[in-house]
Amino acid sequence: MNLRISSLMILPLISLPLAGCMVGPDHVRPEAAVTDAFKEAKGWKPAQPRDTALPQKWWQIFNDPKLNELVEQVAGANQSVAQAEAQYRQAQHLVQSSQSSLLPVATLTGQVSRFQAASGQSIAVPGIRNLFGLGAGAVWEPDLWGRIRRQVEANTGSAQASAAALHGLILSSQATLAQNYFQLKTLDAQKALFDETVAAFAKTLEITKNRYAVGVAGKTDVVQAEAQLESARAQAVNLGVQRARLEHAIAVLIGKTPAELSLPASPLQVQPPSIPVSLPSELLERRPDIAAAERQVAAANAKIGVAKAAYFPTLNLAVSGGFQSGDTDTLLTMARRYWALGPAGAALTIFDGGVKNAQYQQAIAAHDATVAGYRQTVLTGFQEVEDNLAALRILQEEIQVQDKAVQAAEQAVALTLNQYKAGTVSYLNVMTAQTVALSNQQTAAQLKGEQLNASVLLVKALGGGWNERLLPTKDEADGDREWTDYLILPVDLLGFSQK
Repeated sequence: MNLRISSLMILPLISLPLAGCMVGPDHVRPEAAVTDAFKEAKGWKPAQPRDTALPQKWWQIFNDPKLNELVEQVAGANQSVAQAEAQYRQAQHLVQSSQSSLLPVATLTGQVSRFQAASGQSIAVPGIRNLFGLGAGAVWEPDLWGRIRRQVEANTGSAQASAAALHGLILSSQATLAQNYFQLKTLDAQKALFDETVAAFAKTLEITKNRYAVGVAGKTDVVQAEAQLESARAQAVNLGVQRARLEHAIAVLIGKTPAELSLPASPLQVQPPSIPVSLPSELLERRPDIAAAERQVAAANAKIGVAKAAYFPTLNLAVSGGFQSGDTDTLLTMARRYWALGPAGAALTIFDGGVKNAQYQQAIAAHDATVAGYRQTVLTGFQEVEDNLAALRILQEEIQVQDKAVQAAEQAVALTLNQYKAGTVSYLNVMTAQTVALSNQQTAAQLKGEQLNASVLLVKALGGGWNERLLPTKDEADGDREWTDYLILPVDLLGFSQK
């Protein structure tokens, strides 16, 4: 049986007449700089009302089945995510621990004594005596000033921040995997380009050797052609080092050893998707890091109330009762019973050398720091969106120009090679044309990879389909409680199952 326990549910009815106000400020979301529109979104297709949000499985917009397969594994297998999930559960139990302070603490005691009174004492029964006792007691501190409730509020905010941080880590890990994947695919495209280039250089070398054999080309041309061919082969081999590192990184992101993952080379056919960009104000609700920062502000704000409540007096109530007898036969009889109300005590610190004031000012300063951190996180979020909007816009323009450069360079190679065959130009002209063509082709492949990388980063900057509605509510932040959670011993020691 699952029991939902919140600070409103666990407060016993007896506390109602004794519970006082909650001192300290109530949380209000800090104001942050928000613009009406993104500066770099000029000319960007605005999102329609029906598609202002990215899908939660945002990676599917790239239409790459292998990428889908890999990214799907991150949330369940990545060890950093598993660590963050455990930290979130730890934060939930801190909420439960603070909620428990609203309840009285009950104890059960038993005692056995065997003693002899000192000589000379006037006692009814001289000699050695036995004394048996069995009793129960309860102690409770009413939350008069809201100190405990503010602590519950602070721990709840921290738990919500931990949940947002978990979502943020999942998004970051997924985005990193997508970036590595597209970079790996870019290297595959460059490797294919080098393979074609090596084949072309080999053919050119064969032509040069034939020309040398008939005496129309010098030995220098053959040597230069061989050097050019081997250089291209070396560059192709070097790409394998970078590819291996990326493949290993992808394996670790999905919780596997590098030996467990092999990604065959495949052409880079993915096209940058259309990414909906909504209003800047909506970014505050769609980035997990902004939500985490805001929840940290809420937790710090509640701690001001905790520090402020320390100025006020505390009240402790106690009740006890049981049985006491000189022998076990009469222990559990009405004649041997006893009870007591109290002691009830109140305490007020009148001098502490400024400790409470220092702690109160420290809480205020900590809150101010989290507010500044929240605002900086918002600014960073806007910067990341603007950066990648600009990158996509500029890269698109650059790709169009670069494609023209590639076409021109390929035409230059064809023309120069024909001129070389006709003997009107030297082999140096061929080498120059081929080098320029290869450089332009490499640049074109790199730009496409950069465009896909910027698309992934823009998706990440926009929150990756996340929304703060996915955060646990205040009633959910403490997790589920089983009836066995209220037992005084751990469940595994008692042999109970929580299922």
